[in-house]
Amino acid sequence: MILSGWMLWREDARSRPTWVEGTWEVRDGRIDRLQGRSVPAGTDHTGWMVPGMVDVHCHIGVGAEGPAGTARQVQQARADRDSGVLALRDCGAPVDNSWMKGRRDMPVLIRAGRHVARPGRYIRGMAVELEDPGELPQELVRQAHGSDGWVKIVADWIDRSRGAEADLDPLWPPEVLVDAVAAAHGAGARVAAHCFSHTAVDALLEAGVDDIEHGCGMDEDQVAEAVRRGVHVTPTLLQVELFEGFARQGARRYPRYARTMADMYARRREHAEMLLASEVHLLPGTDAGGYQDHGSLTRELALWHRCGMEPTRVVDLATWQAREAMGLDSLYPGAPADLVVLEGDPREDLCHLDHARAVLLRGEVVAGSARS
Repeated sequence: MILSGWMLWREDARSRPTWVEGTWEVRDGRIDRLQGRSVPAGTDHTGWMVPGMVDVHCHIGVGAEGPAGTARQVQQARADRDSGVLALRDCGAPVDNSWMKGRRDMPVLIRAGRHVARPGRYIRGMAVELEDPGELPQELVRQAHGSDGWVKIVADWIDRSRGAEADLDPLWPPEVLVDAVAAAHGAGARVAAHCFSHTAVDALLEAGVDDIEHGCGMDEDQVAEAVRRGVHVTPTLLQVELFEGFARQGARRYPRYARTMADMYARRREHAEMLLASEVHLLPGTDAGGYQDHGSLTRELALWHRCGMEPTRVVDLATWQAREAMGLDSLYPGAPADLVVLEGDPREDLCHLDHARAVLLRGEVVAGSARS
């Protein structure tokens, strides 16, 4: 297969990608540039080409109705794939979705095991619930042994046992978090933490978690500390758009919680602008599964742009930088041909991310207008 046009390309596995105009060949699932060599007659696909995007916060096997079976998981993964998302970090699921690893037509899957929470402090049926918070270190080690280098904790959630005073409260004592993160790291896993609130952030940073999911309660000092410690943040702006509805649902029984959610909703744009303008290493995620549809990453990225991020940086973060953070290859000589051929330059208009001429996964065209 011959590709021509502009590609976000690395000259070798370690160099920084740049936009290069040229011609490439895909053979046996790998890609190489034809610079200085004879170019075969004919071109299969032309356009602007980017490495496959990554959704680092999604849930394969979670639907609005709860745990989802294999047929639904296939639909979810295909929706992501067909949108140009060719790698997924499943950031907690109550089902075994490891079957995806044996399917060449499915995106690369990075599994983080199950959510780990306290009883009654997360969505019912989704998490491993620990009566004794002191068991968190050994549970994270257990989850690490069945995952792909990541584990997931629920760091804050509404504590309904407090009645009208219920709010987003931390689940774990700070000293337990320190031991648990160290145990996970010792088992070879990085730690992602669900965190909406402000109050849970300091303990997460002190414990050394690797990725704060949502982060919508972080203040500027906490973001600066995350930068200093090299902690990733995965803002899920689409999910924060739902906070007003969450506040209304809880207003009668849990007024304090409702005020917290309503306040974060009211400040969502200001907060997003602060976070996206910072030097913290951002990761792109949708929280798909449940409230968000799979295949919606470009909608999330559009919100990033609306909140002030330049298209070039959005593209970099959603493609090669996210792949690098997840330990995946981008596009360089001999790399897997996981890429998206776009109709126009996404640096000029992010809308082009929604218009793929071809989506190539492991060197095969799996989606796009050229396939239909």
